[in-house]
Amino acid sequence: MRPNKDPYRYLTGYSSQLQEQAKTLVENKRLGKLLLDRYPEPHNIRNDTALYDFTQTIKGQYLKKSSPLNKVIFDNKLKVIQHALGQHTHISRVQGSKLKRKNEIRIASLFKRTPESFLRMIVVHELAHIKEKEHNKAFYKLCQYMEPDYHQLELDTRLYLLHLDTLGELY
Repeated sequence: MRPNKDPYRYLTGYSSQLQEQAKTLVENKRLGKLLLDRYPEPHNIRNDTALYDFTQTIKGQYLKKSSPLNKVIFDNKLKVIQHALGQHTHISRVQGSKLKRKNEIRIASLFKRTPESFLRMIVVHELAHIKEKEHNKAFYKLCQYMEPDYHQLELDTRLYLLHLDTLGELY
C-alpha cells in the first residue's frame, strides 16, 4: 500500500453515486474481487522491447500514417500520484536544413503487473496524443475508435489504482 491523503482522487470526475459505490466496495473489501472477476490475469509484457512491440502493433492497426515512435518504455519515475499513468512527448531537433521530430511514450512501471486491458487503455491514450494534443471530443473519439471499451477500461483502471492505495496489490 502507498501512503496517500485521498485515495478517492482517481474518481473525482465521476458522479457522486459512482463514488459512493466505490467507497462501499472498498469498505466491504469487495473491490479486489470485482476487479479479479473481470480481469483475472496480468499481462506478460515485462520489458521495454515487448512494450514497444505491443504499442507498434496497435499503432500499425489504427495510426499507420502518423509519425513514427522512436521510444516506448516503462518508466519508474512516472508517479501516479501526479496523475501520470503514461506520457507522450515529442522532441523537435534541427538537423541540417530539416526539422526532425521524435515521439516517445513512457508508461508508469506499475503497469507491468496489471491486466492487458489496462495497459492497452493507457497505450491507446498516449497514441491518441500523437494526433490530438488536447483532451477534447476528437481525442476521446479517437481513443474509442482504437479501443471501443475505452471509457469502461479507464474507470476500471482508476478503481484498480484506488484498490492499490487502500487495500494493496492484486497481482
